[in-house]
Amino acid sequence: MTTHQLLTLLVNRLTRAQGGDSRAWRRALGPVRLYDVATHPHCNWAVMPSGSIRENAAIERLCDHVRDEHPIISG
Repeated sequence: MTTHQLLTLLVNRLTRAQGGDSRAWRRALGPVRLYDVATHPHCNWAVMPSGSIRENAAIERLCDHVRDEHPIISG
């Protein structure tokens, strides 16, 4: 999975589960940050949510689940 595919997956799941506009969720998520597997062997990606408190909580909950499914991604 690539960073772009992961971002699309996150936006789609947030839109389906929480409602709202996919553009707003994409903006609240921000970019997917990719880290080197050598320094982050268990999970090499992160997002820095910048939405409302409700949006950020939904994003963090979803990311916890998606990290179990896709801990390592590529650029």
